[in-house]
Amino acid sequence: MKTEAELREDICLWGRSFFARGLTGGSSGNISVRLPDGGFLATPTNACLGHLSPDSLSRLDAAGKRLAGDAPTKEIPLHMAFYAGRPQAGAVVHLHSTYATALSCLRDVDAANMLPAITPYAVMRIGRLPLLPYAAPGSDMGPVVLEAARDHVAVLLANHGPVVSGVTLEAAVYAAEELEETAKLLFVLHGHEIRRLSAQQIADLEARFDLRGAKPRP
Repeated sequence: MKTEAELREDICLWGRSFFARGLTGGSSGNISVRLPDGGFLATPTNACLGHLSPDSLSRLDAAGKRLAGDAPTKEIPLHMAFYAGRPQAGAVVHLHSTYATALSCLRDVDAANMLPAITPYAVMRIGRLPLLPYAAPGSDMGPVVLEAARDHVAVLLANHGPVVSGVTLEAAVYAAEELEETAKLLFVLHGHEIRRLSAQQIADLEARFDLRGAKPRP
């Protein structure tokens, strides 16, 4: 298990990576991790993920109350609801990445699953992706997010963007990246006949990869 100091460095590392690749711009996006003592680290409010400092990260207690560091992102209620719904989650990543956010803006969609199974990795890392109703940034969506998080690794906020969890920060990052790439593929393939994975192929992947625990089965 990583130390708090190591997790602080990791948040800054991945924040810079997201920013450098255009997966988050300006002061958008936020990251949090669960600490070994039950508390949390979170990126500060109005902070650019490309210019984070380990010492300025918000240190929160188990209830999400700030103990030290800069004031946390206004999306802390969103993160805390995800942790409450998924006790196995060790990190939560919320981005405004272009294609996933574009997906969240579409009308006449399957709100129960916004990410069709067109690649095995979408099934392995994300699974079913529900679309949650629109709410202004910083709103307390706790009950809605908590309920969705019980059975989903990630959710898509309508006209806003993706929220993705993982048992580790790296797992959450990889899942967020896979979501963005799959959303991009959907737009690239728009207007073409798409060969989706079959129900049996999906079932085989789900039997091999336990998304509730997000760990591969032997």
